Amino acid sequence: MAEQILVVEDEKAIAAFVQTALEREGFVAWVARDGTAAFKQIRTNPPDLILLDLRLPDMDGLDVCRRVREGETYIPIVMLTARSDDADKIVGLELGADDYVTKPFNARELVARVRAVLRLSRQSGATQHRDRLQVGELTIDRAGRTVTVADRKVELTPKEFDLLAMLAWERGRVFGREMLLERVWGYDYAGESRTVDVHVQRLRRKIEPEPARPRYLLTVRGVGYKFAAEEEL
Repeated sequence: MAEQILVVEDEKAIAAFVQTALEREGFVAWVARDGTAAFKQIRTNPPDLILLDLRLPDMDGLDVCRRVREGETYIPIVMLTARSDDADKIVGLELGADDYVTKPFNARELVARVRAVLRLSRQSGATQHRDRLQVGELTIDRAGRTVTVADRKVELTPKEFDLLAMLAWERGRVFGREMLLERVWGYDYAGESRTVDVHVQRLRRKIEPEPARPRYLLTVRGVGYKFAAEEEL
């Protein structure tokens, strides 16, 4: 069955371009011109993914992202942003967006990003809910900010929890140290990237069955870190 994409975009030319590009690749694509129409569509027929422009006529796209994440069903979100919207990108990712595409973009890039996010969503979809993720004996509860391993509560610092949750909710995706610093510590953080390595080492000692041979938090040599995809466990 074709996967269904909701395109939330008020510019008619861009909306038509995106809809055509998706439909050529076998997706079913709907268009909502504003946030109100988007939520009506989400309530009546939740899509498999939302392409969300951050500049909407009736509400801020970041508010749309926030409200979608407050819902009971986890719907992947790819933001459509202007080149100068770096701060909005960071805020959107912190609110739970899965990825972003910068305007202007081409059809191949857009479809590739959509496929990648859908693939990651499918990999974790069986056990991932809005605020709870279970992988093997590891359980992460974002709402309660708790982590357990084999029903044993693990004590984490706030930054350790934020780092683990961010990687886990985008499992399989590789993050460089600079991106992790931006996403977890804030884009204006002036510290060293070594901070990320130290926190990953601490997390491994707390959650990994064998910290020297990590199962969950994997190093990608020369790039950074990722949370293991389902097929890697």
